[in-house]
This record gives sequence, structure tokens and C-alpha cells, in this order.
Amino acid sequence: MINGQAAIMEGKWTISTGLKVLSLFVFAALLEIVGGWLVWRFIRERRETWNLIVGFIVLALYGVIPCLQPLDDFGRVYAAYGGVFIACSYAWARVVDGFRLDTGDYVGASLSIAGVFVALLWPRDGNGLQQTPSSSTTS
Repeated sequence: MINGQAAIMEGKWTISTGLKVLSLFVFAALLEIVGGWLVWRFIRERRETWNLIVGFIVLALYGVIPCLQPLDDFGRVYAAYGGVFIACSYAWARVVDGFRLDTGDYVGASLSIAGVFVALLWPRDGNGLQQTPSSSTTS
């Protein structure tokens, strides 16, 4: 079986892999947003202590979800996840908090999702984040 990073480098994304990556990103975003929101309610709105406790538990669960990704590059996974988190945060603000989003919000969310696609689907040369050999090496 091809590992996640090899699949990205070789352009062998499948619908199944794409749906798994997307589902895990959205699930992680929801856990991070809900956990942060509960902690926010406890600290900023002086809500009951259970908000803080449940918020911490949900945030701890959020930390596990990216480890389930079929992608091998931690930094790239988190960078791409950031774009999904931005879009989901705007959706939360609109649906749960009732904020009226403006053009800047929609443009920002669109750019962040575009960044996710660039980060994940850009053709790779196989080097990832490895350093290239120094030019001072002797032959």
C-alpha cells in the first residue's frame, strides 16, 4: 500500500483518500472550535466550570485527530489543516454565533481553502522539507 506522502508525491489521490483527509480536517476543526468556545465561555462569559473541563477534554481529543491523517508530513498536515480551520471558524461564527459575514470574510476563507489545495496537491519532487546538500561539499 502506498503511504500518504508517496500518494501525494505521485499524484495518486483517490476519492477515498481525499474524503478521509477532508473528514479528519473538518472533525479536528470542529473539536478545536468547540473546545476553544467552551473555554471562552468559562473565562470570558463567566459560565459554569463544566464548560472549562469539557473544553479541555475536547481540546485534548482534537490533538489526536491529525495523527490519524494518511499524510506523513506533520508540518504540511498542520499547515493545510489551518486553512480548513479558518473556513470552519467562519461557518461557526455565522451559524452558532449569528455573525453576519462580510466580503472580507468570504474572500479570506476562500483564499485559505485555495491554500489547502495548493499545499496538498502541489507536485512534489520527493524532498519535502529536507535540506539540500551544502555546496561546500568536496567531490
